[in-house]
Amino acid sequence: MRSRLGIVVLVIGVAIMAVGCGAPPTADIDAAKTAIANAASTGASQYAAESLKAAEEAQAALDTELKAQEANWFKSYDKAKQLALAAKEAGDKAAAEAVAAKEKAAAAAAKEKAEAEEREKAAAAAVRVGGQIKAPTKTKDVKPTYPADAQSAKVSGTVIIEATIGADGKVIDAKVLRSVAKLDQAALDAVKQWEYSPTLLNGKPVPVKMTITVAFKLD
Repeated sequence: MRSRLGIVVLVIGVAIMAVGCGAPPTADIDAAKTAIANAASTGASQYAAESLKAAEEAQAALDTELKAQEANWFKSYDKAKQLALAAKEAGDKAAAEAVAAKEKAAAAAAKEKAEAEEREKAAAAAVRVGGQIKAPTKTKDVKPTYPADAQSAKVSGTVIIEATIGADGKVIDAKVLRSVAKLDQAALDAVKQWEYSPTLLNGKPVPVKMTITVAFKLD
């Protein structure tokens, strides 16, 4: 009688263990899926691609574990719970990085737009050097880099550029008036780094336009 009772108790105990361990962590699994879906919707594929990939890999590992447990008679979802928590954490991280990156990109775009508008205003208000408007004195010079392909092709010459100098003496715009193939960009890159003493008109600094020549000579 005691033997039978013991067997019954053992069977009941095993059944309870099987039931207790056999329930998948549904809430954790759903939370992981939601976190990863949220990361994707916030633009993680563009702004946090590596983190989103890690989250998706964590989700794949979770799915694999869940399928493995479905095939087992005695199921244990301890590992699945851990994987679900890891997937959620990875999804949350990807979402946070995406939001931060989007905000940074938006701020950079806004700054660039504001600077472009400021350059346009200064260019429109710029006075041309000549007559009472004297050419400003260069205070910072940057030599142009002679492009290797231009040297190989034995290209030389003088690039003529129209530059707009801001009231603070920095070059805010530059465009080529007379081009020399293979040399224009090198000339522009150098000129945009030049700085001048502010030009005064009636005692106030003003933006000016002036013509600049950049010569490239072969040795």
